This record gives sequence, C-alpha cells and structure tokens, in this order.
Amino acid sequence: MTGINAISFRNQQKQALIKKNYNEIYAHELAHKNAAGSLGGAIVIEKNSEGIPIGGHVSIKMPKLNRKNPEETIKQANIVMKAALAPNDPSAQDLKVASEANAIKSQAESIQNRKKLDYYA
Repeated sequence: MTGINAISFRNQQKQALIKKNYNEIYAHELAHKNAAGSLGGAIVIEKNSEGIPIGGHVSIKMPKLNRKNPEETIKQANIVMKAALAPNDPSAQDLKVASEANAIKSQAESIQNRKKLDYYA
C-alpha cells in the first residue's frame, strides 16, 4: 500500500469508528432521554482529542424528597429509575443513578406509609 493509500485507508477506518461509536452512544443516551421525558436534559456526546466519540450523558433531574407530597416523589423517582435503566447496557453510572432514585423512593414510601398509619390511628 502506498503512503497516500495507507493514509486514505486509516481515514476510512477512523470515520467508520467515529460513526459506529457515535451511533452506539447516541442510541444509549436516546433511551435515557426518551424514558426521562420532562426530567431529562439534552444528549451530550463526548469525544477524545481525535474526534472519536467515547461517551455521553443525559442530565436528569433527581427528585427531592417532598414530605408534603410523597406520591409525587415516588412518581418522579420511578421515572428516574426507568430512565437510568432504559438502555440495554446500563453503565455503572446508570446503576448508581437508579440506586439513588430508589433510595429517595424508599424514603417517600416510608413517609407515605406513616401518613396512612396516622390517618387510621
């Protein structure tokens, strides 16, 4: 292979890698975004110094514990957990987000159960 052909071949390989990585990362992040609905932000694709996509993220609004309305907290936590686990291949960060949302949900359920007990007491 001549020098020009070798450069052209490497360029083609790089472009194929960029497209493959971008498509895989975008599909993963799009699953998050679609499941998050209004709680999700924009899709961000991160690239290395050569312009090759290496990761991505979608910001998501983590629910705050609402003691006056635990049902709303539970609803939002369920959306966050669904969004975090939406891709077929959730990352360690995705699992962490789902775990955090589940902890908030558990707190809200505890408050909700106490309210029910107080109501029937």
